[in-house]
Amino acid sequence: MPQSNIPNSHENPLGAVPVNTLLARFAIPSIIATLVSALYNIVDQFFIGRSVGMLGNAATNVAFPLTITCTAISLMCGIGGAANFNLCMGRGEKEEATRYAGNAIFMLFSIGLFLCIAVRLFLHPLMVLFGATADVLDYSLTYTGITSLGFPFLILTTGGSNLIRADGSPRFSMLCTLTGAILNTILDPLFIFTFHMGMAGAALATIMGQIVSGIMVILYLTRFKTVHLSLKSLKPIPSRCLAIATLGMSPFLNQIAMMVVQIVMNNVLRYYGAQSSYGSEIPLACAGIITKVNMIFFSLVIGLSQGLQPIVSFNYGAKKYSRVREAYLKAASIATAISTVSFLCFQLFPRQIIGIFGSGSEEYFHFAEQYFRIFLFFTFLNGLQPITANFFTSIGKAHKGIFMSLTRQIIFLLPLIVILPIFLGIDGIMYSAPVADFMAAVVAVTFARKELRMIKILE
Repeated sequence: MPQSNIPNSHENPLGAVPVNTLLARFAIPSIIATLVSALYNIVDQFFIGRSVGMLGNAATNVAFPLTITCTAISLMCGIGGAANFNLCMGRGEKEEATRYAGNAIFMLFSIGLFLCIAVRLFLHPLMVLFGATADVLDYSLTYTGITSLGFPFLILTTGGSNLIRADGSPRFSMLCTLTGAILNTILDPLFIFTFHMGMAGAALATIMGQIVSGIMVILYLTRFKTVHLSLKSLKPIPSRCLAIATLGMSPFLNQIAMMVVQIVMNNVLRYYGAQSSYGSEIPLACAGIITKVNMIFFSLVIGLSQGLQPIVSFNYGAKKYSRVREAYLKAASIATAISTVSFLCFQLFPRQIIGIFGSGSEEYFHFAEQYFRIFLFFTFLNGLQPITANFFTSIGKAHKGIFMSLTRQIIFLLPLIVILPIFLGIDGIMYSAPVADFMAAVVAVTFARKELRMIKILE
């Protein structure tokens, strides 16, 4: 056995503990954290649907691109910082790792503050751009006007959680997100139904949970375990910030692509919905709910990929290539199993799922059932692309990770959303997703097989 594969008591656990054990230790808390994060929006959708109604649900859909933007920034700085941190630790470069962690924290805070200010300055035109109709606009302005105040805390929590996992504390990372989500769930019905605050109550409950989670992350970062973070570590160094952004660009672009697709889809749904028997509001409301339900599935896969990152990054840096290959293959298998279960739920129980978020007309439920079954038809293939994209990021091959992140949303889905409705009307939007999903899965498998063969040679 090569010496690099022999565990010893002084070795970092990422390079010595069996891969199965590491995946469970890092991926399960990460999955729970990302799942809980997705539930922030689901909880709001649930209570808004049962108080404000369909127009309130449509308003949260209009506001959703900004939530995606926060996630994109968080993942760019968090995953980019964590990947560089673990690669340096794997190579034994502890001081360099400290600089990367500190610069990632600086980027999370400063960009989050900038986004909050920018959104508040341009709130009205942004809501119109994101697809708000005249009936939905006031609801979206109220909701987003309040939730924008929580953006710095949301970004710090989501991005900082990646650094906490990289430091070897996946359970605390999970706890930060879980605490905020529980608080949000408790406050939502209190503000909405007891205090009759409507959309404002849902938004206020959301930011209060985010603030508490953000404070927990800040407290942890002051007592990092593997390295000592000082104020000097936070001083931005352009080359380090660029390196963080480079390795974080893959998940960033994946989220930005989702945002662009969401904005285009909202406007296409509004346009072609007005020409159909459904009208504009039914497609907007249904698509918003289904997007967020689908985000629950995606949060499981993204959580798995984030749990995979420190394992792959450290072992690739330490040249333990057999462990890198083993970790990827096991994560891809688990992601496929999750995707298959999600596919069965979406195909068998669409009406029951949409019914959770309030009542509606028969046309409302008919459109929702169709959208679920057609738009999400190839869900069982959708676990491969995010796992593979994050895998390339984790081993330092940012360019491949970036390309993988763009395949489904930008290269395939976006053109189809624009082109197919010209010929098929609003049904064209539904059929665009399964075509894009299948093509993205083929690309992911092709790239992954080639990379794994190269890693096998390195062993």
